[in-house]
Amino acid sequence: MTSSINRRRFLAAGSAAFAGLAATAAGAQQQLEQFRPGKDYNDLITFPPTDMSKIPKKFRRQIVPYEGRHWPGTIIVNTAERHLYLILDGREAIRFGVGVGREGFRWAGLADVERKVMWPRWTPPPEMVERDPNAAKWKDGMPGGPENPLGARALYLFQNGRDTLYRLHGTNAPQTIGKALSSGCIRMINEDVIELYRRAPIGSRVVVLAQGI
Repeated sequence: MTSSINRRRFLAAGSAAFAGLAATAAGAQQQLEQFRPGKDYNDLITFPPTDMSKIPKKFRRQIVPYEGRHWPGTIIVNTAERHLYLILDGREAIRFGVGVGREGFRWAGLADVERKVMWPRWTPPPEMVERDPNAAKWKDGMPGGPENPLGARALYLFQNGRDTLYRLHGTNAPQTIGKALSSGCIRMINEDVIELYRRAPIGSRVVVLAQGI
């Protein structure tokens, strides 16, 4: 009897945890459209709204069907496709366009979100400082803000408790979405990374794929 009660409690807790992710296609799309670009009411920093007319339609945020095996709340990055999927309940996902690592810097595997930062500080790696005078002036770190290359939010990816040094982050160069230009990090337009930051808690599983989904 006790085992049965505990099982019901476990299932109820699981249902409650995913309740915020569950949405019909119409309802979820409406939630996405309610976000007002250029302003996040959780902080005091504003930024120029992204000119979405310059973002190809296939890289704009939208609800899509999902028939895969991953749990709701999983983040899937398809580097070949230049898309990031946040899996919802009800066989759906939010699909975002992303920029990915250039040739020689791409990676694939499993990770977990272990840290989240609003308007993160950017510190260029030593090799970038050596070759790029613009990066050299920020060798001690660039404060977060609209001009920062990490954009409005960063989700830090860890494997087995160790920082991979890869991030899911915003960008001050939205024209790079859909392209392979980064040093391995996954970049999103600021409005999209804010949406992902809101929906993805610490501990979210991230699956980075090199092939199609």
